[in-house]
Amino acid sequence: MVTHTRGARAARSARRLNAPRPALVEGHADGTPSKVNRQEVAVVREEWRVVDRWWTEQPVSRRYFDLVLETGENAVVYHDDDACSWFTQRA
Repeated sequence: MVTHTRGARAARSARRLNAPRPALVEGHADGTPSKVNRQEVAVVREEWRVVDRWWTEQPVSRRYFDLVLETGENAVVYHDDDACSWFTQRA
């Protein structure tokens, strides 16, 4: 019988803080989000683009949005251009 040490168990259960999670985003024609996870976007507070590591085999190209949802909740979402997917991440 093999028993797991406490350290191995903790390492398996550890997760990255603030890790991005897939998001369901509906957008306007210009690419700005209109709904995030089925909640209406009340305000787009800020938008910015991150292009980094372009010199590597795994470049990063993302369009971020800082939003206020209809519930009053703040949300940060981004579109990963390489993965063609949307993600949410805590601010």
